[in-house]
Amino acid sequence: MSNGTILVVDDEAHIVQVVSLKLKNAGYDVLTAFDGEEAFETLMREPVDLVITDYQMPYMTGLELARSMSRHPLMAETPVLILTARGFGLDDSDLQIENVKEVLTKPFSPRGILDRVASIIALNTRGKSEAA
Repeated sequence: MSNGTILVVDDEAHIVQVVSLKLKNAGYDVLTAFDGEEAFETLMREPVDLVITDYQMPYMTGLELARSMSRHPLMAETPVLILTARGFGLDDSDLQIENVKEVLTKPFSPRGILDRVASIIALNTRGKSEAA
């Protein structure tokens, strides 16, 4: 049985590969995209439990993706974990987007990502069951 479905979005193929492999080995189903537009199109077809996205990408940044998701009824509740380059700060206003649950700095620990993913999915699942 799957622990959930996660969309991994990054324009760097090796990041997508490393994160996807770690998640698959931990029992998650993984979808991938290489920019924000491709990710949004994927989300229109496939509901997921979490999106892990790089901030800096062509066509649509991770933050723009999170904003677009927050405005769409099918995706507004989907949590987002944003990856940023070391030293690249996000403004406090950027973090006010309700579906952005966490920001991790690259380089990151694959084990650390797994811990954050499990925590975010558990909180989101608990929140949905309390709202029902």
